[in-house]
Amino acid sequence: MNMQAQTRLTAAETALIEAYGGLFGQLPGDGAVTSTRDRLMHELKLAGLPTRRIEAWHYTDLKTLLKSVPASAGDESAAVAAPLVAGASVQAIVQGKAALDGAIDGVAIKAYAAALASGSAAEALSVSDADDAIGRINGAFVRDGLIVDVAAGAEVDQPIELQSVHAGGQVHGRIAATFGAGAKATVVERHISADGASAALVSSVSDIKLEDGAEVTWIIVQAQGADDTHLGQINIDLGKDSKLFLFVLNVGGKLVRQEIHGVTTGEGADLKLRGVNLLGDATHTDVTLTLGHDLPNTTSTEVIRNVVFDNARGVFQGQIRVAPDAQKTDARMACNTLLMSDDGEFSVKPELEIFADDVQCAHGATVADIDHTHLFYLMARGISEAKARGLLIKAFVAEIVEELEDEAIVEALEGVIDSWLEQRA
Repeated sequence: MNMQAQTRLTAAETALIEAYGGLFGQLPGDGAVTSTRDRLMHELKLAGLPTRRIEAWHYTDLKTLLKSVPASAGDESAAVAAPLVAGASVQAIVQGKAALDGAIDGVAIKAYAAALASGSAAEALSVSDADDAIGRINGAFVRDGLIVDVAAGAEVDQPIELQSVHAGGQVHGRIAATFGAGAKATVVERHISADGASAALVSSVSDIKLEDGAEVTWIIVQAQGADDTHLGQINIDLGKDSKLFLFVLNVGGKLVRQEIHGVTTGEGADLKLRGVNLLGDATHTDVTLTLGHDLPNTTSTEVIRNVVFDNARGVFQGQIRVAPDAQKTDARMACNTLLMSDDGEFSVKPELEIFADDVQCAHGATVADIDHTHLFYLMARGISEAKARGLLIKAFVAEIVEELEDEAIVEALEGVIDSWLEQRA
């Protein structure tokens, strides 16, 4: 007699399945896309949301943490915000639908919905492995997003802001960005909630490809509402001699999972990742990185700075894999945390898997309180304790923000950080 264990569905899993049933026939896509969506949802029914038994989700048990799922977003509208960096060109995704605005020299931008309707996006919707819950949810539900193609050799002077505005409900967007050989550009991927918006479940997948010699700065600012869930994933393909500076700033959301998956497909590729997580209240934020050095002479450095208040919980998982042929790899990873509360938690899991013998790889992690010597020094000069703590926290995170060098971008990000810290005072 064959017996098969049945997965007991949670309220959130049931809501996702019912939402998909309610959208049947309404989501854009040809036969291939629809078939992919159905398969992804069937897999979700069988496996459910990931639990702590799955290694990649050990510290973020989504089945337990995701208590409920709001209804699918309707036709609610939301206003596009002013750009984070003055002078940036804003291309928006409003409630999961593309809202294109104007042209940018050297850059072609289209709505993702057309790629879904034609079926050309079918392959991109496939998940990377059996544990790819974000890819599964996004692939099943995504309606629209942006396709960004920067021409080979183009040098885009002003930042391009890809702004996702959410007004509550389920919102699923996608970005596909390709930077041609030798192209240079700065992109701000920004997630914000409209004023007065109800709770949202947002999934966002960004597929980024740098062709040979491209140099890109990609900045993610996740500043969603206090009741929101953000499931983000960024997939990176680094060509020969390409350079990507990826900066991640998390200052919002109640439940956040930010995945970064990168692979080098050309010699001389370089990834620089810098991240700042400012956590407070009863929030949970998880930044998970996997990076594959598959070819010789590639480099990467990752520095994550975290500040934890109240009973917030944070996670950083970083896995670097060095393939047998990837000689002369140089990969270094560090995660530093300031715990501002006895009730706060931060879990760090760095991993190095090295199969080559001529490499330089290292990782490190620290968890500490504010340096009381420095605090006393400032207070002895008439600065209040709250302000002194704010100054020391700002110095702790500003060190890596300033690596961006562009003064306007640094000022904009420090403004977001200052605003968040002022709310904690």
